[in-house]
This record gives sequence, structure tokens and C-alpha cells, in this order.
Amino acid sequence: MGSTVLTMSAAPPPPVRTLVSRARDGEADAREELAQQAGDRAYVFALQLTRQPDTAKDIAQDSVVRFFRSLDRFDDDQSVEPWLFSIVRNQVRDHARREKVRRHDSLDAWLESGGQRAADPEATDPALTAERHELRQRVWRAISELTDAHREIVVLRDYHDLPYREIAAVLSIPEGTVMSRLHAARVNLREILRNER
Repeated sequence: MGSTVLTMSAAPPPPVRTLVSRARDGEADAREELAQQAGDRAYVFALQLTRQPDTAKDIAQDSVVRFFRSLDRFDDDQSVEPWLFSIVRNQVRDHARREKVRRHDSLDAWLESGGQRAADPEATDPALTAERHELRQRVWRAISELTDAHREIVVLRDYHDLPYREIAAVLSIPEGTVMSRLHAARVNLREILRNER
């Protein structure tokens, strides 16, 4: 009779809500993992809104500190991302008010550094990879030309996949406004991309 070989695979990271609960209970490992996950998400969102890597790092760090300060007030029945993204959004706005950040800087440096989502592993064709890279650059240049309100809503929906209800919570607007604003943002984005040619 043959022997069965058991293979051990790395366990997937625990859900963020579980980490929040464990972190509140004082588990150091959970706090560290939660800080890493929250920091990564905060950085990407801040970068998408500010288009400035150094500024995004500062905002992400400040946001994670505020995130941890408010752990005890977090409602376990809610999703973590809208809560975190609300903190990041407020930090971005505070920073913009203090520094009078210019909103028309390009995202090219960020895109070239690989800041976007990981490339499709099946994209082994160099021409296809270059074409996708060029398309991502065009789209991000167009997104950078949107108003702040339109940029926020496109990023939350199309890059973070938040449902309308959670976007409404992040932006403190009704769901109906989310839908109409997203529609208007996408129309503007298409127009910008059409005029870029």
C-alpha cells in the first residue's frame, strides 16, 4: 500500500475583521499584521488620490496611527475598508489644505515603479505587456485630470471594488449620489481619453 504524503501549505492571512478583534485584545502578532495590511491599503489609496509617493507614505503612516487609535470604536459588523479609507481621505484633504498640493502632477513615475496592481501572470508576450502598460498610463493620466470628487469615486469603485453602500460611507454621501457621480466621472474619463488621441 502506498503512503500518503501530507503537504503543508502556508495558511492564508486571517480576515481583517478577525485581526481587528485580536489586536484589540492585545495580541502583538495581530497588531503587526493589521498594521501591515492597513498600511498597504492606506498607501495605495493615498497614492491614487495624491499621485505623490512621498506624500502618500506620510499620509498612510498618519492614517494607520489614527486607525489604531480608533480600534476600540470600530463596529465589528461593518467592513474595515470604508472605515480605513475614510481616515485616509480625511488625511489627504487635511494635507492638501496645509500644503496646497497641486492636483495636476502626473502618475507616470508611480506607474513605472510598479505601483499598480500586479501584472497578469499569463501576460508573457512583451508586446502585449507594453500595450497594457501604455494603456494603464493613459488611463491614470486621464484619472489625474478628473476633479477630486470624480477621482475619489472612480478609484474606490474601479480599483478597490467597494460596493456603492461602502463608497457612500467613505464619502459621506447618499448611495444615489454615488451612482450619479460615478456615471458622470466615467463619462468625463471617456471624454478625456477620447481627446487624448
